[in-house]
Amino acid sequence: MNLEIQQYNTAQTESDQIICLKLFEIIDAYLTNAESKIWHSHPVWFLDGNPIVDYSKQKKGIRLMFWSGKSFEEDLLNVPGEKFQDASVFYNDIAEINEDAIKRCLKKSENIQWDYKNIIKRKGELIRIKK
Repeated sequence: MNLEIQQYNTAQTESDQIICLKLFEIIDAYLTNAESKIWHSHPVWFLDGNPIVDYSKQKKGIRLMFWSGKSFEEDLLNVPGEKFQDASVFYNDIAEINEDAIKRCLKKSENIQWDYKNIIKRKGELIRIKK
């Protein structure tokens, strides 16, 4: 785990640290070819420069967000984004984490992607790059 992500995780409450660490372990073990770093103040994983998945502390709990998650058709991702193709789930206890469902979403995130990397070049237009 890189130092910035470790610092992010340890800055959370004890119960949120446990959730963040578990999410980190699942994501990092599955997305072995991804680059992970702190981006916009929280941990984000990228494939070929395109953001794929992240987690962050929000009022509702720890949010696990898949940037192309609306296209996954997964019950786990029950909070769709309003403007883009993201979808999320919130956790308030480690017992809520369904590792198999997250792994299913991680697999889909490698194969189903919307091009966030070039969204500025396209003046806000989001196109699908992997189907």
